[in-house]
Amino acid sequence: MRIQRRYPIGAEIIPGKGVHFRVWAPNHDNVVLVIEEDPLKNPKPIYYPMRQEKENYFSKLVSEAGAGTLYRYQLSKSSTLYADPASHFQPQGPDGPSCVIDPDYPWSDQDWPGITLKEGQILYEMHIGTFTQEGTFQTAMKQLEELADLGVTILEIMPLNDFPGHFGWGYDGVNLYAPSRVYGKPKDVKAFINKAHKLGLGVILDVVYNHLGPESNHMAQFSKEYLTDKYTTDWGDAINFDLKPSREYFLTNAKYWIEEFHFDGLRIDATSCIFSSTTPHVLAELTQVVKEADKKRNKIVIGENEPQDSKFLRGYDEGGFAFDGLWNDDFHHSAYVRLTGKREAYYTDYLGSPQEFISSVKYGFLYQGQYYEWQEQPRGCPDLHVQPASLIIFLENHDQIANSGNGKRLHELSDPGNFKALTCLFLLSPNTPMLFQGQEYGSHRPFLYFSDHNEGISRLISKGRKESLAQFPRFATSEVRKMMQEPANPITFMRCKLDFREREENTEIYNLHKDLIKLRKKDPVFQNMQKVKIDGAVLGVDSFLIRYFGEDAGDRLLIINFGPDHYFNPAPEPLLVAGQGLDWEILWSSESTQYGGQGTPPINVPHWKILGHSAIALKTCQEKRK
Repeated sequence: MRIQRRYPIGAEIIPGKGVHFRVWAPNHDNVVLVIEEDPLKNPKPIYYPMRQEKENYFSKLVSEAGAGTLYRYQLSKSSTLYADPASHFQPQGPDGPSCVIDPDYPWSDQDWPGITLKEGQILYEMHIGTFTQEGTFQTAMKQLEELADLGVTILEIMPLNDFPGHFGWGYDGVNLYAPSRVYGKPKDVKAFINKAHKLGLGVILDVVYNHLGPESNHMAQFSKEYLTDKYTTDWGDAINFDLKPSREYFLTNAKYWIEEFHFDGLRIDATSCIFSSTTPHVLAELTQVVKEADKKRNKIVIGENEPQDSKFLRGYDEGGFAFDGLWNDDFHHSAYVRLTGKREAYYTDYLGSPQEFISSVKYGFLYQGQYYEWQEQPRGCPDLHVQPASLIIFLENHDQIANSGNGKRLHELSDPGNFKALTCLFLLSPNTPMLFQGQEYGSHRPFLYFSDHNEGISRLISKGRKESLAQFPRFATSEVRKMMQEPANPITFMRCKLDFREREENTEIYNLHKDLIKLRKKDPVFQNMQKVKIDGAVLGVDSFLIRYFGEDAGDRLLIINFGPDHYFNPAPEPLLVAGQGLDWEILWSSESTQYGGQGTPPINVPHWKILGHSAIALKTCQEKRK
């Protein structure tokens, strides 16, 4: 019987015929499908020998199976049964049986056009398990209106694939096709995305294609060839993308998230640890798969690439991978040094100087081939013409907050005025800004590393975490080591859950974010930054300006001062001049009392007075008569 399947692997409901199961198991001569016992249907497990196909795939059509059927695989008559590597749901976790899922869902987003990175987007990184106290998609869905009202346009969801235990970041996942049962059921993920689309919010998923988790990863039982020791990563053996079935598993996974759940794209974790000797490179093939899945909607692919290789952003015809965006660590590192004064470990090569921020706004990556002291080698590659929106900038993300040792938020480690000033630059930059959950209202909830593994692995993770943070001399001291939170402690996880009461309490910082996002989206110059010429100038040791040339809409001027009040006199800087018959008027100020400031006096009467620890946005207007 010829079976029409959507995907090459996994369990699929075939209307009117039952369920078709298919798995790749090249290390075995026989595979048996085991339908778990069911009090109502089958009081004992039922064993179905599977038919071996070409290239060591095994398949079986079971007419009695349907949605909700629990099953596992027996490999070469082993007494141990294993979950499907392409399971769509693991109701009892990675070591339990897989569950057949009915893909049908009453979608109402048929007119949703998808997303691009060319429209002035605002990203929002979210961890479902800590975003709400309950840590589920159902409760997270109740906050979508608030995020849309804030001005967020794209949600970036940290990895969903199932993992052992009751909590984790998701980067050590194993069942890559199964949304973790701790967040809800697959239909809850779909309901979340469906509502997000109704509110005008895109949703992308963070996926991990560079390694597999250390516990409950049973893929190697089916085939040791999923991994290879030809390459190494920070987490062990790399994924074997040179082998066709292994490559198919991960590329199908990308397609599955887009088609099955209506995700609007993917964020690819640690791309520098994804290796491929084939042509095309697997990363180029990955972007093609994402873009071609559900062609009615626009999708995006964003990468995390520590070497900051702009090849990722170039098209296929230029030898690139056609990614839509890359995370820009340089901006974060400069901001962190500016706000905290700390220049340890990977912050060594940054000063947080005015020129760094000007260069970041104009050219994106700061390191484009220069020598990088921390790595003792050049970093980055030359490209002064990267589209600004394709670079994702941030003041906080999951990694960087956790790497602060105690998981404190950046606003807790810095001067309030300078934090507001950098928030202004961050949200009015031509790059695409990304907020981390709770950042918009100054959350005091930490974000620590947490993972729920068995005792042996937990000890290794704790030891490895401390060794990793020891690259920062401050964190290598016995005093600091004693106060570090254990990743496996449930209290560590619970401390990271957001408290939305802070949103009502911290209205000054929340209003600051809302107003800046509104300015970015509504002002005729800031909303069109991809086409606006931008220049900048250093005004002093701690101060600088960014000018946006808006032509018919007039110009905008952003002045930032991280130091004390600065009387800029004399003022030999032509970018300060509004123009013939023009003057400047205040558009926005971080010193507004509604943001906790102390007021903004005239700043150019007759000399320029640049307020300390502040940011101010100006726009051109007709010169007022004296």
